[in-house]
Parts: sequence; C-alpha cells; structure tokens
Amino acid sequence: MNNEPRRVVSSATDSGLNQYLAKMYGFMAAAVGVSALTAYLITTMFYIQTMTFLSQHRSAVWIMFGLQLVIAFMFKANRSPVVNAVGLFGFAILEGVVFSTLVAVYTMGDITMAFVSAATLFVVLAVMGTVTKRDLSGVGRHAMAALIALIIVSIINFFLQSPMINYIFSYVGIIIFAALVAFDSQRFKQSYYQLQGQVNMTSLALMGAFQLYLDFVNLFLQLLNIFGGGSRD
Repeated sequence: MNNEPRRVVSSATDSGLNQYLAKMYGFMAAAVGVSALTAYLITTMFYIQTMTFLSQHRSAVWIMFGLQLVIAFMFKANRSPVVNAVGLFGFAILEGVVFSTLVAVYTMGDITMAFVSAATLFVVLAVMGTVTKRDLSGVGRHAMAALIALIIVSIINFFLQSPMINYIFSYVGIIIFAALVAFDSQRFKQSYYQLQGQVNMTSLALMGAFQLYLDFVNLFLQLLNIFGGGSRD
C-alpha cells in the first residue's frame, strides 16, 4: 500500500500547526514586550506626570479597567485579525501603564526576579501543554473553579486585610495559573485542528496569544507578590 499521500498530508498539517503556534507565541511575546516597553517609558520619562494624573483623576483608573474588560470580551476567532491585533496590543499598553505603578511598591530586583521566574515557568509549562498526549481539560476545569473561589475569597480578604492570607493566596495563584498555561497551550493547539478551514488562523492565534498573555501576567503578579513580600514590610 502506498503511504506517500498520507505522509504528505501529515507533513502539511504539521507545517501549518507549527506556523500557527509560532504566530500565537510570537504575538504573546510581542504583547509582553509592549507592556514592558510601556512601563519602562513611563517609569523613566513620564512617571511623575502619570502618577500625578492618576492621583488627580481617579476615574481614569476605572476607565482603563473598563476598557480592559471590553477588550477582553471582544476577542473572537471569526473576527478580523486586525481587530484582534488592536485588542491584544491595546490591552498590553493599558497593562503597561498598570505595571509602571509597581516601582512604587516593589524594587527592580524583585520585579526582575519575578519576571525571569514567570518566563521560565511559562516556557516549561507551555511546552508541556503543547507536546503532552494527556487530556488536560480536567486540569483546566479544576483550575478555573479554583480561580473563581480564589477571586471570591480575595474579595473577602480585601476587607479583612490579612497579609498572611494574601501571601498564601499567591502560592495558590501560582499553582492555578501554572495549570492554566499548560491547559490553554493544549486547548489552542486542539482549536487549530477543530477550526482549521472555518476561521482565520491568524485571528485564532491572536485569541490564543491574548489568553496566554493573561496567564503569564497573572503568574508574574503572583510571583512578584511573593518575591516582594519583604520589600513592602
């Protein structure tokens, strides 16, 4: 039996998947870079002006938060790649503004350690999620349920103001977002096969990049809370 056609199809599929994954992780890395650049420019050139503006116009913080929520819900695989790209990098810029305020709370050493640790964890978990044969949908469901519970208890702790609870939650958060990195990496790989030919693959890659960007940012913030715990005391 001639298996050559099957090998050609498999090779083409693998090539298409590799291009799709390269786009997705490339967009995600670019979004992180945009956030970092935005934060760097503000802290080195416009820090006083930005902090003064935000302190005098507190509604601006809520407007930024509202814009981020709107952007988060606008991502769809069947949307134009341009729309999804504007959403991803617009969100990254807004997040960069938020990151610029971290220098008032944490040292650059803490921020650097948290970023390097988050990047290392992300790469390892993303590779695991992409190559593993095990179905991670159960892991994703449990992680999402744990995240909802964490958010609810965090709201309660906002009023209790317990540093110990906050510190413990950071470790729990690391476990949750680590699981989500692996789960989302596998989920968007599977989406390639499920939606191939039905949607624009660049739009889908941008959608995956946004979800992985959120996972990375939250992983970074949880690590920063741990590394910087002593700096704020």
